[in-house]
Amino acid sequence: MKVYKPEWRCTFSVNESADESASWKERIAWQLRDFADRLDGGSRTLKIDCDVTPTVSRDEIDTCLGKGFAVTQSLLTQLAHQAACEDVMREAKAELFEEETAPRH
Repeated sequence: MKVYKPEWRCTFSVNESADESASWKERIAWQLRDFADRLDGGSRTLKIDCDVTPTVSRDEIDTCLGKGFAVTQSLLTQLAHQAACEDVMREAKAELFEEETAPRH
């Protein structure tokens, strides 16, 4: 009986800038991305490298990325909500957030 062994590989990396070992072309590309971010005002450029074997369609990869960004949006929304609640509490009950000056006994 033949034993079948599935084999796959997936590498995924996200970069915000050029690596130290980057070529001059890649460094120029990142300088252009940085310039575009400044022109846009407040945006953030990420470069995603994804290598999947066996080949997965670009549509499938895009679907996965979209779902990942939707999860990111949800997590960031939760963090913003928590920060807003903490800001309200700090204002309403500042005494709860004051540093103790005398040690406890």
